[in-house]
Amino acid sequence: MRGKNISKELQRAKYVLMDFIMTSLAFLIFNCFRYYMLEIGSSYINLSSFIFSDKLLIEQATVPTGLLALFWLSGYYNHPFRKSRLVEFTTTLSSTLTATLLIFFSLLINDTTGVKLKDYELLLVLFFLLALFTYIGRRIITRRTLRHLRKRSWIYSTLIIGNSTKSRKIYNKLQNSGSVWAYNVVGFVRLDGEKNIEDDCRVWEWDEIEDVIASQNIDQIVLAPENIRDSELMGILKRLFPLNCPVKIAPDTLSYITGSIRLDDIHGIPFIDLTSPRISEFQKNAKRSIDVSFSLIAGILLSPILIIIALAVKFTSPGPVIFKQERIGHGRRPFNIYKFRSMHQNAEKNGPQLSHENDNRTTALGKIMRKYRIDELPQLWNIIKGDMSLVGPRPERAYFIDKIVKRAPYYGLIFQVRPGLTSWGMVKHGYASNVDEMVARARYDLLYLNNMSLITDFKIMIHTVNTILNGSGM
Repeated sequence: MRGKNISKELQRAKYVLMDFIMTSLAFLIFNCFRYYMLEIGSSYINLSSFIFSDKLLIEQATVPTGLLALFWLSGYYNHPFRKSRLVEFTTTLSSTLTATLLIFFSLLINDTTGVKLKDYELLLVLFFLLALFTYIGRRIITRRTLRHLRKRSWIYSTLIIGNSTKSRKIYNKLQNSGSVWAYNVVGFVRLDGEKNIEDDCRVWEWDEIEDVIASQNIDQIVLAPENIRDSELMGILKRLFPLNCPVKIAPDTLSYITGSIRLDDIHGIPFIDLTSPRISEFQKNAKRSIDVSFSLIAGILLSPILIIIALAVKFTSPGPVIFKQERIGHGRRPFNIYKFRSMHQNAEKNGPQLSHENDNRTTALGKIMRKYRIDELPQLWNIIKGDMSLVGPRPERAYFIDKIVKRAPYYGLIFQVRPGLTSWGMVKHGYASNVDEMVARARYDLLYLNNMSLITDFKIMIHTVNTILNGSGM
């Protein structure tokens, strides 16, 4: 987004600050109503002494702060520019209703009068004030944002990949749309084999893509290739994923995999978002919260066992306790994965190899750890860092990813999400000892993307626990 002193972080901060101010006002007004309705004047000299009592001051500070955490969990702050009025309204209602119930049962339950009508009135007034004030504050910022967009003072920079008749049609639709969104198409990128089109549009070569994204402050990429094979298209995505820029494409281009990715709409033109998984913003945030909470608690509770395992690895075979290896994660960005070392040193002196049953490179202790997947426990740290999730496609090395993509081009789509400590493929297929088995397991990863949800994650975790208890990890 280009404009005067505007950024995604600044826009998000505006919403957060406004929510804090408006919920504070709403809760203050509610406390005034609470004072008179519950007739608690006998405990306080006047309204002022009630409002400024230690109990109320603590509540006045903690409640709005807690609401911000709840609003973040709802996903409201994930996309601070693109706000639908209907989604904004429904999200505000649902999150403030949840907040009302939490406040009532955690703080106000002792204020109940025993008269159901009065208790319901207290509950309804709290909900009404929170919903009204929160929505008004958000609408102020959203309406101001829309005014900037209508004036074209804020521009959403778009780059079209492809220099063809198809790309020019998309360009014309974007430029001639009457939508409030100002999609400024800065130019096109010519793919290998495409001919030059004689017009005034700016065109870059494919080899310049990284420099173009950075120098032109691109907010969004639209793929518009003409007659391109799926394998070639996945090759393009391989280069675009690490650039951390939303990538969208017309649905007729990836006909057999469009069910696994989110349908978006730009000015009435249906597009498929190739960089966002098919999961709601609430579930996305809840998934990350569960990941971090579970990993921290498990790490603390299992710390004595982790120390014992570390000592066992150290004294049963020479070499480091923790094995570190580069894997490819979300957005095709590399990261170091951590495991308890289960193999002898220099196990891959002849190059990358997949492990298999009765692998003589595995230590005696390593065989036990792999059977119960104990060697994977250090990856709790990867989860806390944000490299991985509890559930997601298993991360692979670049060497094997290239081999898989040649056989199954759709595998490139898994980089929409964080890789997982466990996965649907690990549950259904287990470890892979050759590329054929890796390709077979990759199909489950694509199914996971198409069915991604907290419920699916929970089911996979249950199956993983059963696998560990049965000792069938290898």
